[in-house]
Amino acid sequence: MIKKLIRRVISLARGKSKKTRTLGSCTVIPFKEHGVKREGISPAARRVTDGLQAAGYQAYVVGGAVRDLLLKRQPKDFDVATDATPEEVRRVFRRARIIGRRFRLVHVMFGDETVEVSTFRRMIEAVDAQTDDHGRLLRDNEFGDQEQDAARRDFTANALFYDPSTQEIFDFHHGYADIRANLLRMIGDPATRYREDPVRMLRAVRLSAKLGMKLEAATAEPIFSMKGLLGNVPEARLLDEMLKLLMSGHAVECVKKLRAMHLHHGLLPMLDVILEQPMGEKFIMSALANTDQRLREDKPASPAFLFAALLWHEVLSMWNAQLDAGKPAIPALHLAMDAVLHKQRLQMAIPHRHDTIMKEIWLLQPRLEQRSGQRPLRLLALPRFRAAYDFLLLRCHSGEMPMELGEWWTEFQEASDERREEMLLPEKGPKKKRRRSKKPAATVAA
Repeated sequence: MIKKLIRRVISLARGKSKKTRTLGSCTVIPFKEHGVKREGISPAARRVTDGLQAAGYQAYVVGGAVRDLLLKRQPKDFDVATDATPEEVRRVFRRARIIGRRFRLVHVMFGDETVEVSTFRRMIEAVDAQTDDHGRLLRDNEFGDQEQDAARRDFTANALFYDPSTQEIFDFHHGYADIRANLLRMIGDPATRYREDPVRMLRAVRLSAKLGMKLEAATAEPIFSMKGLLGNVPEARLLDEMLKLLMSGHAVECVKKLRAMHLHHGLLPMLDVILEQPMGEKFIMSALANTDQRLREDKPASPAFLFAALLWHEVLSMWNAQLDAGKPAIPALHLAMDAVLHKQRLQMAIPHRHDTIMKEIWLLQPRLEQRSGQRPLRLLALPRFRAAYDFLLLRCHSGEMPMELGEWWTEFQEASDERREEMLLPEKGPKKKRRRSKKPAATVAA
């Protein structure tokens, strides 16, 4: 208890410093200069750093949370870095569990909030590093100190450490100055860092678009010539980064930057071709803008819906080809959907859990063109109707379908029963008469 009190007094004394100071290669920026208050950190993250520091360890809020607070943005989550090993972190907190195989992390739970705690890591020296034939790091999981941990992070803006007890920021790579200059800069030689992990090229585009930061010239320059290295990235990692990009709330700007750097080629089949066609580009950009708007309004957004939109024009092309070959409409659509999804998985495996939703949205498109009889009423009751209706509106706005069809469904959903009866189109062709089953002849009693 006495040790804890002494450490607290020392921390408060350090925190009263009003001038930026240097500790070796680290610049320590006081609260008076950066203005990020302790209260801006989530209560759970503060409890984690306080608890670890009280136990005698270093502990800081790191990465994107510090960057976002400096940019006056609300962080999605708060990660903590420490010199304590995962086992030592778990001994400090009752509700903590170690996760991960390649590099172990600790999840510390406080109520509904989970704080991810990582032990300081270091970059493995080139002579000791395990890489593939293209230079991609296969092993990067050795413990290190705070300075080494900062050096192995990707961008200077993500390499800042915030101490809630002193309200100071520790900066080893001039990240604070880069954030103030609105500049996204790679730590170390960009070409080497991209070769170590090609996904950093996609991260550079995503963060630049999301944060509105300019990519430093030296950070952007190697991307065009090194984009082929993305073909060597495991599918799961590539998909994870693509989902972050598409669900960032800034997908429109991200795709524009991907196209400007020619990084969109090969990520999704024919996406580069679609984006060069007026109708296809308008459809996809409308879908992305719709998702961005929903995320900004804190409404749910479905990755399956986005993937359905991104792949729709290829499905449509194959569907038309099957129809031209004489296949019936619905079987032809099934063949087209399966062919497109199979082709996509050869490049970037979309999880099978999204297949059902995507197919239901696609299969409902021809049914939404049927507005006679009881069909529209049955469609309204389907669980996937709303997603299919939103998808239809995108098709209408892009010019693929007449606006009148989307407007009809918009009104039909809200109309009274009487109005719905008026809106239903007459059945085409003569109605089929139902055959009456013949009753068995009555048995005559003897």
